Amino acid sequence: MKEPLWIDAGDALALHDRLLAMHGGAAGSRDHALLESAMARPKQHFAYAEAPDIVDLAAAYTAGIIRSHPFIDGNKRTGFVVGILFLELNGYRFTASEEDAAQAVLELASGKLDEAGYVAFLRTSSSHRRKRRVQADELSKKR
Repeated sequence: MKEPLWIDAGDALALHDRLLAMHGGAAGSRDHALLESAMARPKQHFAYAEAPDIVDLAAAYTAGIIRSHPFIDGNKRTGFVVGILFLELNGYRFTASEEDAAQAVLELASGKLDEAGYVAFLRTSSSHRRKRRVQADELSKKR
């Protein structure tokens, strides 16, 4: 797998601030080192895990932020958005309903769903855009 487009702590902070402006909540972070650690998890997976893909790395972003609680408020929202943004920056389309996504994130946060379960949710709820283009190109060639 080629090097993906990464999201850094500054991006996560900007997303967090925007999400709070849109939906409310207490501003600020509890510990910037926790955020840095959460944002480093996908890069560690990329470097050392056996054959991670974009979906695995997106789940690592989400789980890292949700579980480390670097923000005073909005950890679940920010973790979710960072993970989905990472998917989309790297050629995937997220297709789950808002209700299904919220349920998966709440279960991940509560421990009812582990990270592997969240990866499975993302796999069934996203598709690689290139595959769809290839399929569309193949269909148009057959016509």
